[in-house]
Amino acid sequence: MKKILIVGVILLVAVVGVGVYVVMSQLDSVVKTAVEQIGSDATGTQVTLQGVEISPTDGHGALRGFRMTNPKGFAEGDAFKFNEISLTIDVTSVFSDPVVIKEIVIDKPEVTYAIGKSSTNVDEIQKNVNDYAGAQESGSGTSGGGGSEGPKIIIENLYMRDGTVTVSAPGITDEKVSAPLPDIHLTGIGADGNGATPAEVASQTMTAVVASAKQAVKTVDLDAVLKGAGEMAGEAQKELEKATEGSEGVVDEATESLKKLLE
Repeated sequence: MKKILIVGVILLVAVVGVGVYVVMSQLDSVVKTAVEQIGSDATGTQVTLQGVEISPTDGHGALRGFRMTNPKGFAEGDAFKFNEISLTIDVTSVFSDPVVIKEIVIDKPEVTYAIGKSSTNVDEIQKNVNDYAGAQESGSGTSGGGGSEGPKIIIENLYMRDGTVTVSAPGITDEKVSAPLPDIHLTGIGADGNGATPAEVASQTMTAVVASAKQAVKTVDLDAVLKGAGEMAGEAQKELEKATEGSEGVVDEATESLKKLLE
């Protein structure tokens, strides 16, 4: 009887081991699908990843070729573009809830700050993310069964470094001007409770990115954006005033400079 019991335990351990191996070996595709699907649903854009590589042994990995398109109402193109995101997952937490991500590093992100007729692309994306998070929290979300979508997450450290912001006014002028994106360091996302939902992570991250982008826009000479706009300059001023209304005075200083140019 003891021998049968021992054999049963060995078989059980073997089955569990095989199951763990299979799940871990498929982690790359699981992460890629989750990022693309949840990212697209949350932002109201198309989010794509070129590839994902995560080690099943130490949890180190990379997400390559991240692209997020502009939302509806803006010209085709990328709103956010990251060539590589490195991360470290606590592999012992993969089968638990919450999943613990020890570190995420987004290196050299490229953000396009497009000024539209009544808003900016980053403001629209943030609004979409906040609406999505609210719908998930209330259980009215359409993806993944509402607020129960996926395991919760804790991110101990998230860094965004050495990025750039390019300001443009599509439909007004082809001129663009760039500025450094202030670095971002977020800590303890989801740590206060039992982890954060993917929607909550997206909302917190986008809030930080948009705030950083707007801080960068403060340093941009919007006169340069409108260089060569000619007769469209007067209309451009109106569009800029509309786009920045309610945006916490992000481009106040640049707008004053712009008014002097248009006198």
